Amino acid sequence: MAEPNVLVERDGRVAVVLLNRPKQLNALSGELMDELVTALRELDEDAEVSAIVLGGNERAFAAGADIAELAAGTSISLYEDRRSEAWESIRAVRTPIVAAVSGFCLGGGCELAMLCDVIVAAESARFGQPEINLGVLPGAGGTQRLTRAVGKALAMDMILTGRMLSAREALDFGLVARVVAREAWLDEAKRVAREIAAKSPISVRLAKEAIDKSFEMPLSAGVEFERRSFSLARAAEDATEGLTAFVEKRPPEFKGK
Repeated sequence: MAEPNVLVERDGRVAVVLLNRPKQLNALSGELMDELVTALRELDEDAEVSAIVLGGNERAFAAGADIAELAAGTSISLYEDRRSEAWESIRAVRTPIVAAVSGFCLGGGCELAMLCDVIVAAESARFGQPEINLGVLPGAGGTQRLTRAVGKALAMDMILTGRMLSAREALDFGLVARVVAREAWLDEAKRVAREIAAKSPISVRLAKEAIDKSFEMPLSAGVEFERRSFSLARAAEDATEGLTAFVEKRPPEFKGK
């Protein structure tokens, strides 16, 4: 039997999803994307999973799209394979996703990392959107999400020249949240995920949703959305438990209710 393109393991309330095409530097084939979407959907529906780590291996998070597939495709076949739906399915995952990035994170790989909620990068990580070198451009949100993350000037530089950022540059420009030693990329991502998983699942999901909305709404509408989300979170049993535990000087016991 062929090796699966995606490996899934559990670590308490944290699920770890690893891309598994090492010889192709985890190039995002249609088959891999289908398996990834299936895995993330199942985990998102599992009440026992409160955070997800998404990673590759030491050499690459993902080096981009599967170029052989892209070269063999046509405009119509690329449209009809409904690949964009896979990306939208990942974007719609409500469970927080921590990207664990080591090595190359390029093209579709960079776009995939930007779909995650927190990016933890090894010092060896390299980020870029080099599609321009192939006569195309980012097609899974790169022109939009990269610009929002690092600003217009740097996004123009990266996308029009194919420039790659080191992990430290990515941190300085706001693309990643944390940079760690080369060997700590997965352990640190798991640690961050465990920290998120220890919070109330209700407040975490509502906060994630509110932050995402901040890129799509005017400030006044975003603040109103936040206010309603706060009220919804306060109505949950977890909020009562959290506030009571603080007053009683004890750790809260969140139940996701």
